[in-house]
Amino acid sequence: MQLLQQIINGLMLGGILAFVAVAFTLTIGMLNFLNFTIPALFMLAGMVSWAASSTGAHPLALGWHWLPAMLLGIAVAVLASLLIERFTYRYMKARFGDATEHALPLVSSLGFLIIFEHLAMTLWSTDPQRFELPFKQTSVELGGLIFGLPHMASLVMAVALVALLNRILHKTRLGRALRAIAENPNASTLMGVEVQHIVPVVFVIAGVLSALAGILYAASYGTVTPFMGEAIATDAIAGMVLGGLGNIWGAIAGGLLVGLVKVLAISTFGAEIEKIPVWGLLLLILIVRPAGLFGHNKIGREKF
Repeated sequence: MQLLQQIINGLMLGGILAFVAVAFTLTIGMLNFLNFTIPALFMLAGMVSWAASSTGAHPLALGWHWLPAMLLGIAVAVLASLLIERFTYRYMKARFGDATEHALPLVSSLGFLIIFEHLAMTLWSTDPQRFELPFKQTSVELGGLIFGLPHMASLVMAVALVALLNRILHKTRLGRALRAIAENPNASTLMGVEVQHIVPVVFVIAGVLSALAGILYAASYGTVTPFMGEAIATDAIAGMVLGGLGNIWGAIAGGLLVGLVKVLAISTFGAEIEKIPVWGLLLLILIVRPAGLFGHNKIGREKF
């Protein structure tokens, strides 16, 4: 029974990791760079939701109901993501052209991560803050097994949103434009795709996914901190790579697998070595299958 409970806990954590892994997958799959600001968006949504729903002597202490506070957290994360798009992709692309590929957007996104983290530290200090929901119970017990409601919601929402994304990518004009940009941005521009209008959509989707993950994480564990994004980013990146770069369904599978391995490792060996089984598994799979479990052999082609 205890092993089954740990498996359930791992899958529940994996649902949150899957959200972040999909956000990473979208930006690296569409734009070919690793967007390091995703952990910052994750953190901003959680911190802003906490601040807006709480009272006290700190900035943004609005005392709102939890629902509008969470919507504000999502809105702030999306606006921050658009700001990041403006200065890590559009400006760099317009000024430096193909020289921006990979290096400059990656470094500038890392700069935004540091700025947002230190901004949160300045506003709300480095201390963990208690994120409280009005519900007395955030978990249910079925047959002696405990299921966290925010974790379950994250898993269901991750699958539903990825199914919606998959349909958009393959059945709509916007999806065809996104896949064309992923295949070859320069050629898609020659074919009439307005890249400068389509790319922000990727950042909006990544912002929404990251924000939802951050809020669900805060609701699940009842705490927020300026460093909460960093704590989950490495696991989400591992899940993205395990699932396969450029495969959004693979990102969900990778996130679930990492969550499962992490929880089982902690319950068996302790928290001190939690990273070793996750990254050990990642290295093993990359040796056997460099593209990940569901990735393509040519990372830059035939994605999604």
